[in-house]
Amino acid sequence: MQNMNSALSAAGLSNIKVSVSVSQKGVLAGYPPSNGMFSPEATSYMTPIAKYLASTGAPLMANVYPYFAYVGNLRAQIDDINYALFTSPGTVVPDGSKAYQNQFDAIVDTFYSALESAGAGSVPIVVSESGWPSAGGTAASASNAQTYNQNLIKHVGQGTPKRAGRIEIYIFAMFNEYDKKGADTEKHFGLFNPDQSPAYTINF
Repeated sequence: MQNMNSALSAAGLSNIKVSVSVSQKGVLAGYPPSNGMFSPEATSYMTPIAKYLASTGAPLMANVYPYFAYVGNLRAQIDDINYALFTSPGTVVPDGSKAYQNQFDAIVDTFYSALESAGAGSVPIVVSESGWPSAGGTAASASNAQTYNQNLIKHVGQGTPKRAGRIEIYIFAMFNEYDKKGADTEKHFGLFNPDQSPAYTINF
């Protein structure tokens, strides 16, 4: 990252920010969101990364997947799939003066708390990946994928309880990847099938 920043500056392109994308799994620890921190395994590299991003004004790119939090049952409070799909009718996780109605906000704000714990609270977060599989495993259906991604699109202008305002989000993925290795769900995150037909209806 330092070398890339130096190269960009030397080319007169210092306005381009260099960042890194990280997964929620194995990087985050602490609950509820206000107690978020980088996990013991991740602290040794995430703390200097976070401080470097703060020094350059670049965001942290975070991959945020309520689906994996839900199927992994990482917290007792996420047993309700509505919490993961943005369809809970009210607060599911109270956290001091803040209230969490969906798992997406909780994960993003756990990242923010982790950055604060690392002494880099000024670093903004860009959600570099988020999505829901339409087939291949537990709770993976076209209906759930459509519900999650449509609600995610609607949520962009709302921010999170910790950081109000718009949040930049990238949906994963454009196409289903039927030849992809790993769990069957990994093949079904696309908005479209390989033949360009829609996997389900979505409105941008």
